[in-house]
Amino acid sequence: MKNSNYIWLLWLVCLSVGFVACNADDEYFDGKYQDTPIVINQVYLEDHESSVPDRPVDFARLGQLIRVEGKGLYGMKKVYINGYDTYFNRAYVTDNSMLIQINSSTPVVDAESDVRDIIRFVKDKTETSYSFTIRAASPSVTSVSNTLPKAGETVVVYGRGLHETTKITLPDGTGISSGIESDEDGEWYSFIMPSGVTEGGSIYSEGANGTAATPAYFNSTGGIVLDFDGNGSQGFWSWSETGSMINDEDLVDDPLNSGRGKSVQFIPERLITAGGIVPGKPRAAECWTAGNDDSADDWSRMYSYIPATTPLTEVAFQFDVYLPEAWTGTGQLQIALFNNFNFGGIGSDDDSSSKQVAFYVPWIQDGKVVPFETEGWQTVTIPFSEFRKYAAQIENKETPVFKDVVDERNASTYRNFGIGFVNTDFTYQGVNVTATTFNSRIYVDNWRVVPCKSITISDYPEDETE
Repeated sequence: MKNSNYIWLLWLVCLSVGFVACNADDEYFDGKYQDTPIVINQVYLEDHESSVPDRPVDFARLGQLIRVEGKGLYGMKKVYINGYDTYFNRAYVTDNSMLIQINSSTPVVDAESDVRDIIRFVKDKTETSYSFTIRAASPSVTSVSNTLPKAGETVVVYGRGLHETTKITLPDGTGISSGIESDEDGEWYSFIMPSGVTEGGSIYSEGANGTAATPAYFNSTGGIVLDFDGNGSQGFWSWSETGSMINDEDLVDDPLNSGRGKSVQFIPERLITAGGIVPGKPRAAECWTAGNDDSADDWSRMYSYIPATTPLTEVAFQFDVYLPEAWTGTGQLQIALFNNFNFGGIGSDDDSSSKQVAFYVPWIQDGKVVPFETEGWQTVTIPFSEFRKYAAQIENKETPVFKDVVDERNASTYRNFGIGFVNTDFTYQGVNVTATTFNSRIYVDNWRVVPCKSITISDYPEDETE
């Protein structure tokens, strides 16, 4: 029956719309059909790309094509979906079946409550309503504000289609159904991190448009590089009172007393006290891991957590920042895969298609200067595909993988991983920056390597095969 229905559908689609003229003399408008009772038995989703091209469903999304099966459909005058007057081509209407495409302008969460999730079928002398859930596009996640939160901290998940989020499931199975806030435009939801959650992975959420999942980097500690509290080893050498090297005595206690322990301050207090970082200064401050003799600096230890063959678009470097003062107008952070760079910043020799570096300039967004500060700790996620060398390879249609990063680090003369502050002139996203004196405080913590593959939740994971 399913196959014959689909063959019927294909035959209908091949018909020319022009074969049926819209005039009152057509049999379709004959009065004998206008009081025939309308009975709806089932709604099917029509998707020729699916393994089940004619699938019985209890919901559909904007823009999708549905087939309504029942009796008394011939002669249908109007169809209202969530109250929206929805066009249908009567060439595709028989007594037992009709095709309807759900208009993208159909209201969903903003539909009136008495018509939401209802399809209303209308003839001149009879009508019927059929309960059927209408959803917008599948929800998706673009970022998470704080992926390594402490209990009691607010976590904000950003994305699209996150309307009316009512349930959240954390990686260890902890469910949250109260205290959730969600944006009326579906661009975010938030919750308070409960205590006792130690497992890392994805956050799953349920809302008006279905289930969404974050990448598997939430609460993820398997790839810790350096947390300044015993996980990973900090390295420093040639330290001086006025020098750029940050040592363990430069570390500071978590300024928010959130339980994070020690963190690194860019710029160290000793340099701020001395007047800050003058304009035009590269390598103004730098912090490194220990290097070759430390087993933690061999990232092949992460292969059980991130497979060696994982594309670099699906692996990221994360760290947490706290900026109590607005950062704007000058300065950048340079992230170096190993110790073979001058921390010259954007526009220097470090900034070329052969270098394994990335840059962080949060006060320039979409080509505009936007002063940047945070109310608490906030996570920064930089996929390794944005490091200059790997970005160039991807642009050249190559597919660098995590093993490439590990091998290049292990083959380097000095495999210290580092972050440095640079205060030179540069151009970024079309913004020309003339450096000025920098004397603010940027707190950084919890360097880690994480999986960052986007997850799409299928509406029908149990897809049948023909």
